[in-house]
Amino acid sequence: MTEAKSELPEVIVVGRPTIFKFYDEELSKKFRMLKSWESSLSLENYICKHAQSVKAMLCSPKYIGSQISSSVFRLLPSLRLIVTTSTGLDHIDLVECRRRGISIASASTLFSEDVADFAVGLLIDVVRRISAADRFVKNGLWPLQGQFPLGSKVGSRKVGIVGLGSIGLKVAQRLEAFGCTISYQSRNKKLVSYPFYPDIYELATKCDVLVICCALTDQTHHLINKEILLALGKRGVVINIARGAIINEMELVQCLEQGEIAGVGLDVFENEPNVPKELISLDNVVLTRHIATFTEDSIRAIYELVCGNLEALFFNKPLITPLLD
Repeated sequence: MTEAKSELPEVIVVGRPTIFKFYDEELSKKFRMLKSWESSLSLENYICKHAQSVKAMLCSPKYIGSQISSSVFRLLPSLRLIVTTSTGLDHIDLVECRRRGISIASASTLFSEDVADFAVGLLIDVVRRISAADRFVKNGLWPLQGQFPLGSKVGSRKVGIVGLGSIGLKVAQRLEAFGCTISYQSRNKKLVSYPFYPDIYELATKCDVLVICCALTDQTHHLINKEILLALGKRGVVINIARGAIINEMELVQCLEQGEIAGVGLDVFENEPNVPKELISLDNVVLTRHIATFTEDSIRAIYELVCGNLEALFFNKPLITPLLD
């Protein structure tokens, strides 16, 4: 006999994770999902009415609007675990979680391959002008204008990876196979053969491509600003598959409009889903809607990982992807 829904383990869901578009029914068979977005109440009021006794939270950085912090935790005295569907953790107050003894399970490196592929795809698109050429043909300009601006080689590029973690390393390996020269900036020097630059400005002076793969922190907020973009130079290209706020968007727009850099590929933005209108009209800019992590394979994998981590809590087993200090 199927277990009654009311007897299933309760999980408060914040931020409407994408897996619900594909695995809502499957998740609801395993857990009683308390979906805060389905209520007109504020998150705090919803918790007070429906979820004060829950032990687990499932969240996504998208659509949360602010960090999950002490104001929410105070309303959840029994909370023992937060499972997030992302690799980045800037949407969770980690200090408060540690203070309260709340465990965190993330996507870990599950998305690394897909995101690295996407970063390389954005770079190829920008420098070879693929999306711009697509618009040129579809808008009927080929028979009218004939000529189309030339792109440039990928393999000759000097690429700086900002943040050589799991994703950054896979980006480096892929672009190295293209014949690119790789260097990197990170919090700490890694056990790799690529040249290391602790200073982001110095890295930018040595490169003509920056691929942003680092986490968003107080230290990396607006790390890529006008000074860095000018150091990158007029041939420079910026690819961002990390977090939008790592780049100062206003200064990025200014540099693009003034021809101070050659182009950008952005999957993330500072105030999603709002994109600066100036970026939309530029042919040397490729924009996507924060989808680098999402493939059919990765959605299935994150569903299984989420279920595994939640079941680990409720069946007193070790978490599959615990955040380790």
